[in-house]
Amino acid sequence: MEDLAGFNPNVAGNPHNNIFGLPFTEEDAALVLLPVPWEVTISCSAGTARCADHIFKASMHVDIFDPDVPDAWKKGFFMRDINRKVLLKSDYLRKEAELYLDYVSRGDDVDKNKFMCKSLKEINEGSELMNKWVYDQTRELLSRDKLVGLIGGDHSTALGYWKAQAEKHGDFGILQLDAHCDLRRCYCSFNYSHSSVMYNALNEIPELKKLVQLGVRDFCEEEWDYLNNNKDRVVTFFDRRIKEDLYEGKLWRDIADDIVAQLPQKVHISFDVDGLDPKLCPNAAAPVHGGYELEQVLYLFKRIIQSGRTLIGYDLVEVGVGEQNTDANVGAHIIWRLNNLLVKSNLLN
Repeated sequence: MEDLAGFNPNVAGNPHNNIFGLPFTEEDAALVLLPVPWEVTISCSAGTARCADHIFKASMHVDIFDPDVPDAWKKGFFMRDINRKVLLKSDYLRKEAELYLDYVSRGDDVDKNKFMCKSLKEINEGSELMNKWVYDQTRELLSRDKLVGLIGGDHSTALGYWKAQAEKHGDFGILQLDAHCDLRRCYCSFNYSHSSVMYNALNEIPELKKLVQLGVRDFCEEEWDYLNNNKDRVVTFFDRRIKEDLYEGKLWRDIADDIVAQLPQKVHISFDVDGLDPKLCPNAAAPVHGGYELEQVLYLFKRIIQSGRTLIGYDLVEVGVGEQNTDANVGAHIIWRLNNLLVKSNLLN
């Protein structure tokens, strides 16, 4: 590692260093970012499989000073290289999934089409392999007491990470910022779709004691029924109802504290960028009107730490790729702030 005494944090980021231009190796860094280039089951806009490269480049233009946590970066942040085998597998299966989704959307019977049956089998097997790869990667990092942030890919990429966290931390909760519930049992027969990731987590991770959702404004009847039948484990703060509270004069501070009160002691933040106002990430995988300003949700995250709860990790998913690189720029700033909060919660308090 380069001597930090010779590192100038006030100049442009050095692209020959790692993320944000910081001069850390993985061994030196307290926090490691794992990119997962996967978007097989995305049913709207593509591109999120390649967002980590764009976020890395955009990070060179982020000023590395956060007045809330000015010295967090000195603990070291490092992003691993993109795994090209995972990316190529995603690209191949993505094409298979597009053909499959077009077929089923017309109401055709999959069982009568051998090619579609083969595609579905390959997609589900590929998703299982991706989940196992993410689990293995994060488990190894956590075993070395690294803090971990995951960069998707679509939302399904985080499941293996949460399983590794459960082994490391025991009981925990997830705060999900998202326009969608992601609680479908099995979307279009995809066992591990982004639309099912929270359903899968609740059914496969017993240590996940509470799922608290914020920003939800696009969901199906199946998900509505699931929410009403699982109020002991899932609490959803619907976007429309929060907006009505704000319109009627309720303070965001009080709403934030209501949300925090639903969380257990250990908290993971699952940040789907479509939970934000679409103007911030216009190329998100599945944008929906409504949502929040970035500083609103960052304020909420700060209230989690101020409450005495521990932030154990985060994932940032479904950041799109656009011509102006707006999404990557916002994504880089989100990661910067979340890194600082994760370090503050675990190493600086």
